[in-house]
Amino acid sequence: MSSTTPAAQQDRRSLGLQTKLFRGLADPSRLSILEALRAGPRTVGEIVAATGLSQSNTSNHLRCLSECGLVAGEQRGRFVQYALADPRIKQLLALADQLLEGAAQGVDRCENYENGSST
Repeated sequence: MSSTTPAAQQDRRSLGLQTKLFRGLADPSRLSILEALRAGPRTVGEIVAATGLSQSNTSNHLRCLSECGLVAGEQRGRFVQYALADPRIKQLLALADQLLEGAAQGVDRCENYENGSST
């Protein structure tokens, strides 16, 4: 019999989902795509131009972001136009900018997260 309470199990599940979300956002390519979409809906070609990523890399990351529910695509003639799936994603990115302007200025000096390190 498990001594873990339902609340503790829910907290662990929530923490696990948050970890997955932030791990996904930590990828520079995916984050640059989300940043490009902050300005509004864009086609793959427009995202490629805005981010400097290759078209195949962009498409692969868009598929990932779409499967995770962070980006939504809508067919517009011959092209698919991608947009942030939820306006709170734009708010989250804006909050990150604000945080980095203020209290988290030490992030730039932090050596713990350099080059993907998780120490």
